[in-house]
Amino acid sequence: MPTRWQDNDHYGHVNNVVYYAWFDTTVNGYLLDHAGVDTRELAAVGLVVETGCRYLHPVSFPQHLEIGLGVERLGDTSITYRLAVFADGRDEAVALGRFTHVYVEQSSGRPAPVPTVVRNTVTPLLLG
Repeated sequence: MPTRWQDNDHYGHVNNVVYYAWFDTTVNGYLLDHAGVDTRELAAVGLVVETGCRYLHPVSFPQHLEIGLGVERLGDTSITYRLAVFADGRDEAVALGRFTHVYVEQSSGRPAPVPTVVRNTVTPLLLG
């Protein structure tokens, strides 16, 4: 994922809010690419209820990023993801993130089990 000119703030580094967009894009992009279905059209969808980020080193435009994705917790109605942002091929992360989806029925907004297709898609990402 490349950084963009507009990602930099007045201080010359990527603004903190941009990291959350990267996390959202990484998680939902993974689900759309690997589930074999459009997860936006399932009866139950994941809504973000918590995010967090620990910033370790600044990044700025232009830099190329790689974002690692794992699953910290796979519950009955929720999934908590762990993310790590790497810049310019470095082995050390520049940021560590956390992102939680809670699944709800699209029709009612009531909590729902994680759809089987989603559960099967993220199971290989479970962290030990």
